[in-house]
Amino acid sequence: MSHTNLEPTKDTKSESDRDARILRQGRKLFIREFEKQLKQLNSLLDTIQSAPAADELNQFYRIIHTLKGSSPIFGYVRIGKLAEDLVRIWEWTQSLDSKIDEILVPISPVEESTARSVQILREMNMEYDIGLTEIQMDEQQDPGGGSMLGSLKSRLLLVDDDGVLRSYLTRRLQLDDCVVDEAADVESATKLLRQHTYDLVILDLMMHPQSGYELFEFLKEDPTLKWLPLIVLSGRNDLNDKVRCFHLGADDYVTKPFQYEELAARIYGLLKRTKNFEQLAFRDPLTGVFNRRYFDLQIGMELQRIERYPAPISLVFIDIDFFKKINDTYGHHVGDIVLQGLAHLLQTNLRSTDLLARFGGEEFVIALPNTAMEQAVTTVQEILNKVRANPVAQYEGRTFSITFSGGVAEWQQGMTVAEWVSKADEAMYQAKQQGRNRIMGAVQEENAAHSNKAATAQLVQKKNLLIVDDDPILRAILTSHLEHLAITITHAADGEKALDLLLSKKFDACILDGMMPKLDGFSLLEQMKKDSRLSKGDMKVLMLSGKKKEDDVVKGLHMGADDYMTKPFSLVELEARVKKLMNLE
Repeated sequence: MSHTNLEPTKDTKSESDRDARILRQGRKLFIREFEKQLKQLNSLLDTIQSAPAADELNQFYRIIHTLKGSSPIFGYVRIGKLAEDLVRIWEWTQSLDSKIDEILVPISPVEESTARSVQILREMNMEYDIGLTEIQMDEQQDPGGGSMLGSLKSRLLLVDDDGVLRSYLTRRLQLDDCVVDEAADVESATKLLRQHTYDLVILDLMMHPQSGYELFEFLKEDPTLKWLPLIVLSGRNDLNDKVRCFHLGADDYVTKPFQYEELAARIYGLLKRTKNFEQLAFRDPLTGVFNRRYFDLQIGMELQRIERYPAPISLVFIDIDFFKKINDTYGHHVGDIVLQGLAHLLQTNLRSTDLLARFGGEEFVIALPNTAMEQAVTTVQEILNKVRANPVAQYEGRTFSITFSGGVAEWQQGMTVAEWVSKADEAMYQAKQQGRNRIMGAVQEENAAHSNKAATAQLVQKKNLLIVDDDPILRAILTSHLEHLAITITHAADGEKALDLLLSKKFDACILDGMMPKLDGFSLLEQMKKDSRLSKGDMKVLMLSGKKKEDDVVKGLHMGADDYMTKPFSLVELEARVKKLMNLE
């Protein structure tokens, strides 16, 4: 019986290697020739603009026609597409009679064709730059091309309304192993900034319809984004612009035109300094994982995301069993090695989206996004099994094995970060009480009610506040500032959602934004006056508005608002007014 060998033979492999080598050589020769052709095309276009003649037109057409056919053969599909666009633009020249070109050429569409060609040749020049870079990187042993920027593996946001430049910079930065998201305007950029976490923003200053200065304001007002590194690109070498940008928080200012290598070096330097600062400010120096300061900052951002895109998230509180005994018996240096070993094991068994931080001493905390409590318990139990199976540290030939106790709590609507951490900590304490070396899930709120009547009674007595505003950042700031009060806070992103909530639940007070999509605050007040089901009764309304006109203030108060504040406002003053309206003094 014969057997078919599915593995590639040595001859087949050598043929494949030879073909790849020939293609690489062909690409190199193509790019070298493409450089000459680009110079010719630019020179011919200048001549055609000033004194069009059949010879130059035919020569220009021959070159672009050649590029149209040859580029895709070597894998340069984009160059072929641009050449095809040029061929289409200049196709009319092929119907000219060379004997009467002096008569026909001046009345032909030369001006329109040359104007359209300038932009396409600009794109071709960028394609040449990218092609040359790819070849240079391919010739090096390191697939990353030895790029210093590539070593940082960063995620960048590029904001520029020039589609050609944006596409070019994106592809060059991707060659340097950066993940790049693009935005053509400020509105798109703000959406991306709310959805993703970036290491740096590259921002064009002069854009339409909104200038780059608008994004400065957005970044400045968001406490989670105000420290994000920012490089400004501008076509104006204007001192006032530079000074204004630096005052607003820009970290660097690059004037167009610029060399990519210079921009890449500036990005690298800024990211390197930022990462060094992060290492000092947000990393635990012993274990290398995040510290409590960073955890407090990041967990707030995670909850803001859940506010926009509801999903489960669980928190794990871990404490090493009998850690004091290790320190007392073997010394603190051994205890430090054990902490490093456990931190490493935790880090390598968690997802990149999970947040691990050292909370203090022998305690660690883990946030698991998109994870319900049952799933989180299973995940941490698997890690505990690995800790049991193998030593986490070794010192002077001696190995050290440990166990840990863990508590898991799933975040619930209305829960503060402090309450959330406390529930996970309580579950961990229960694990300790039941013999250590185990993972316990926190008792859910409905099950805990009958076992903690005092806490339930206190919860019932809390007054209800409804915050109605289409700005998620402002809602988060207001919640953060008011959540220490004895109140339960509910959110609505627009007037229509607020209507539904008002029909289904009683509120003691409402912070209402005047200007919102779908149904603004004034219209909502109007409906509350007309519809008996929505009668605000004892509910107090604090109106917020970006308009400072006296007519708007009078209008809001006339329609039933109990108080009125204009943006921007003092959070201290707002808290005082809320406490007064809700009788919390």
